[in-house]
Amino acid sequence: MKGWTMFNRPRGLPLAAMAALASLALAGAAQAQDKTLVSEKTPAPPAIDGKMDEAWSKAKPLSVALNKVPYEPKDYKGIKKTTVQIRSLYDAENVYLLVQWDDPTQSLEREPWVKQGDGSWKQKKTQDDTGHNNTYYEDKLAMFWDINTSGFADKGCAVACHKARAGKLGKFEDKSPGRKYTNKAGETIDMWHWKGVRNGAVGQVDDQYVDDTKDPGQNADWGRKGDAATGGGYKNNVSDDKKRPAFMAKNPADGKYWVLDADKVPFADTFKAGDMVGGVVVAPFTGSRGDIAAQAVWANGKWTLEIKRKLVTSGDKAKQQDVQFSDLKKKYPFGVAVFDNSQINHLYHEGAFNLAFK
Repeated sequence: MKGWTMFNRPRGLPLAAMAALASLALAGAAQAQDKTLVSEKTPAPPAIDGKMDEAWSKAKPLSVALNKVPYEPKDYKGIKKTTVQIRSLYDAENVYLLVQWDDPTQSLEREPWVKQGDGSWKQKKTQDDTGHNNTYYEDKLAMFWDINTSGFADKGCAVACHKARAGKLGKFEDKSPGRKYTNKAGETIDMWHWKGVRNGAVGQVDDQYVDDTKDPGQNADWGRKGDAATGGGYKNNVSDDKKRPAFMAKNPADGKYWVLDADKVPFADTFKAGDMVGGVVVAPFTGSRGDIAAQAVWANGKWTLEIKRKLVTSGDKAKQQDVQFSDLKKKYPFGVAVFDNSQINHLYHEGAFNLAFK
């Protein structure tokens, strides 16, 4: 249809039909454009505080509708659709993202300990038939960035998502609704995984990646792995006998949903029935796993998450584990997913989007 006009249209094609085809072509072009997130160069970096300041005014948002789930847990009360709006800025050293999505509940109760009336302690947990928690968990957001995985540019995250059939995944018994791994040796995907409690409490996004590991004996999370870390991170706050927390905050009022590692003291039970102690001890990652700074604010039923990462990272295996924004003339395919107080169930989209630097 390129180059058609009312004077050289194909013989027998009515003007009305030609106009309709032209309209469809324009709509298709607009749809293609809507799959690109344009990163604007900024003279001054935004403050990474979870708020939309003046620096973001020139960044056009990309809207991504999320309305698909990998499975439907029984009695799941989380959101089943939302729209993510993403903006991007960059400067000579860093790329910045501002991500917003509607979520009517701020979920911070990630399996906290609760003192019972009889003096015992119990963690809040409600597992579905796959063994995962979809009630007492944290809100999360994940972004997948293609590094060198065939098919990602067209299929997006789905290229690395594998579901069990009849209870088996390959040669292994498995009841999980989905496992992440790439299909070929040497192919990797960069995974930015913001976890509202485990990372959000210390101002980071968990910097992870996906490779082709298909044997749970080699890695319990199959292809999902963390970048190299020299310290920090998170661990479950549980005593050796698994009957109570191992630690609490120096000021117990500060440890309701998590306990900061720098502020922890051995657990001493001076609590009353109904009191809570965080189910996880958290500290900022050091090393490559701590490459991504972030702050998030939940207000009026909406999350606002600001992210900062170097355009080009360094460190052990950076090129295999991190997307490198080294060529500002290229487009970088990505996908995004949102978790509403859910361990693995999430809202996602089909296909891939692209980041382009203006």
